[in-house]
Amino acid sequence: MARTTLALSLATLATALFPIALGAQGPSSAGYTLDPAGDLSAMLDCFEAEGKTLISAHRGGPSAGLPENGIETMDAMMAAVPAVMEIDVAQSTDGVLYLMHDRTIDRTTTGTGPTRELAWDAIKDLNLRDEAGWVTPYKVPTLSAALDWAKDKTVLQIDFKRTASFEDTIALIREKGMEARVILIAYSQGQATRLHELAPEMLISYSISAPGDLEEIVEAGVPADRIVAFTGTRTARPDLYSLLDGQDVEVIFGTLGRPDRSIDGVIKRFGTPERYAELSEGGVDVLATDRGREAAVALAEAGRLPDAGQCGVREAG
Repeated sequence: MARTTLALSLATLATALFPIALGAQGPSSAGYTLDPAGDLSAMLDCFEAEGKTLISAHRGGPSAGLPENGIETMDAMMAAVPAVMEIDVAQSTDGVLYLMHDRTIDRTTTGTGPTRELAWDAIKDLNLRDEAGWVTPYKVPTLSAALDWAKDKTVLQIDFKRTASFEDTIALIREKGMEARVILIAYSQGQATRLHELAPEMLISYSISAPGDLEEIVEAGVPADRIVAFTGTRTARPDLYSLLDGQDVEVIFGTLGRPDRSIDGVIKRFGTPERYAELSEGGVDVLATDRGREAAVALAEAGRLPDAGQCGVREAG
């Protein structure tokens, strides 16, 4: 059997079986949309007030036959789970913004070469590979296509890779009318202040590991109501979450990462999915994970997953 055919068969099977596996307490098989109604901050506030935790699907939630940073992958995730989609944005030498995580295209596509040296013509016809290396029929998507897909469907977390221009990305987001449906990821105070200068209407994910970090970024010029606090991937901090809650700042915590080191990997190895619900109960508002489907099952069983009709969550169609 060809690798492409096998990958497609696995993807079809996984997508078909997931809603059944969730059971009566799980999400609907009809699929979901997220609608911030023009105010993403208010939507996140609503989830927090209702005691719900929103899934953020890392790199769009790849699985067998469904590659990372693929539109088809994100579509399959939204068919099963109400989720935010985290994507990686790179830029070709001729200015095209597209979805790619690595500094080379070797691992995730049928092509080779460093992203900083490639024009869009060298990328656009390549096929994406899934996590096992199987070739899929899916192409590398442009950011424009991803924004078109996400409009009226979900929220995108934008992770800027080194080749991606802040200015060009923000201009495209505005062109597509997606200002209220994105969270821009900043890894330093300098990046956060620059992004806020360029896009004061958009939310920024910024690393907060202590209460003083929030004070510093506010003093640097980014208002607290524009910040979503990324609180790391190692140790849950309910004390910090409570303090941030008091400042009306929502909390993102990541269980993602290398399977041999991440909390996702530990949960999988020891068979303790209830840990996802414990994180939610401890004050995590957005759970960034490589195991979106499994985390959704655990949250749903604990009554912590957003329901259709709640805080902008709707059943698709």
